[in-house]
Amino acid sequence: MSLWLPVLLALFISVLGGLHLLGAFRRRRPKEPPLDKGHIPWLGHALDFRNNTVEFLQKMQRKHGDIFTVQIGGYCITFVMDPFSFGSIVNETRSKFDVSHLKKQLVARAFGYHCLENERKSLEATNKHLMGDGLVIMTEAMMKNLQKLMLYSIGTVKNQKEWQYDGLFHYSSNTTFRAGYLTLFGNETVKSMGSKEKAEEFDWVHSEELFNEFRKYDSLFPNLVYAMLPLKGKLEAERLKRLFWNVLSFKKTMQKDNVSRWIIDHLQLRQEQGMAEYMQARFMFVLLWASQSNTASASFWLLFFLMKHPEALKAVKEEVEKVLKETNQEVKPGGPLINLTRDMLMKTPILDSAAEETLRLTSAPALIRTIMQDMDFKMPDGREYALRKGDRIGIFPYISVHMDPEIHPEPHQFKYDRFLSPDGIKSANFYKNGKKVKYFTMPWGGGKSMCPGRFFATNELKQFVFLMLVYFDIELVNADKEILPINQNRLGLGIVHPTHDIQFRYKLRF
Repeated sequence: MSLWLPVLLALFISVLGGLHLLGAFRRRRPKEPPLDKGHIPWLGHALDFRNNTVEFLQKMQRKHGDIFTVQIGGYCITFVMDPFSFGSIVNETRSKFDVSHLKKQLVARAFGYHCLENERKSLEATNKHLMGDGLVIMTEAMMKNLQKLMLYSIGTVKNQKEWQYDGLFHYSSNTTFRAGYLTLFGNETVKSMGSKEKAEEFDWVHSEELFNEFRKYDSLFPNLVYAMLPLKGKLEAERLKRLFWNVLSFKKTMQKDNVSRWIIDHLQLRQEQGMAEYMQARFMFVLLWASQSNTASASFWLLFFLMKHPEALKAVKEEVEKVLKETNQEVKPGGPLINLTRDMLMKTPILDSAAEETLRLTSAPALIRTIMQDMDFKMPDGREYALRKGDRIGIFPYISVHMDPEIHPEPHQFKYDRFLSPDGIKSANFYKNGKKVKYFTMPWGGGKSMCPGRFFATNELKQFVFLMLVYFDIELVNADKEILPINQNRLGLGIVHPTHDIQFRYKLRF
């Protein structure tokens, strides 16, 4: 018996340790938010959260109120649903609420990239090129690539004035992704191809092939992030990652023409800090996905809503034509391509409002931070709750703000002028319970971790729609169909996708 006692004791301790890790002994302490662990150890509510994030969080809010803690996949996450509390979360110091650890986990799992110890200089490089004067250069390059792709495509058709048909999601995401890729990673050199025509043909074919592979990877991304890919999916994800690591390698990138200074600066920074070239390629894949995945989806939704609402399409088209006329430009057969500048994009309040309304309806990020120390969290109404170190705190603006009927009346309706005042200028006056709401939309996150590429992404979106309306007549093939349902897999990860594509047609206006 004496021989078995240590074995049984060790087994007993192991079982207790396992149960502890599974959260079996987690109990609500005094002053803590309501705790809802679910019925499955460790998993907790993970399946319900994953299957329908909106429905699950609304259910928890009805049950527990504006703050509650739920167990999801081994983590306890405190969700705060009161929009007046958002500033206390997104503006808190990293010593209390930190997002960097979660970001590192995500990029390691999804892209195989392991961050630098100090990413401060990396952020400086991003701000330098995606804001201010650097943004002007990026916007100009994107404009040129968008026009080349749009007009190259229609130029291959025999009768260019006839209607051309395509899936709207395919066309929008294809065009914006390829233009974005060429803007960031440059063009094949004339020297390597032998002529300008052959170099342009290579870019056309290569970017199309890369888009098809990118869509495959992007479709796997939600399950990859949640570690829910089956073996076949894992193998495919690894194949795709290796393909992009090869295409975006330091050697291949630096051999091209017109590579963005943003990309070059990032590569040089990592070279100086001794990062291996294979890891640099992985970071390039992070930049490609981060800059193009959500923009591609948003461009689809904005065009879809405009075509679905003729009064919105008419208003935006008139504004676009007015801006073009003010710069003494016109589109005509054989004439020069238009020069769409950043200054012109800053004179489109109606398009701005339509874009923001699109993001309100389709952006659904879950903003999660790690709680770095035991602390008290005070809500604006005076209630105070204790938060535990090691737990996580999160907000889900899609429910709390975007779809709140008090903040945005008829929240499920697309109102292109929702963000305009009666005199046609941008409006930021939204209220709840008689109080002004500061965070009335949050497609880019908020506070210190707000997306640094939001200005470039917004310009991409507006450029795409501006050029489409200038060069083409566009129509939905079945405009009377119901609004497209969204794919639940993308909730919590940014811009949602439609469950299926929808046909549209387009033809040159000149």
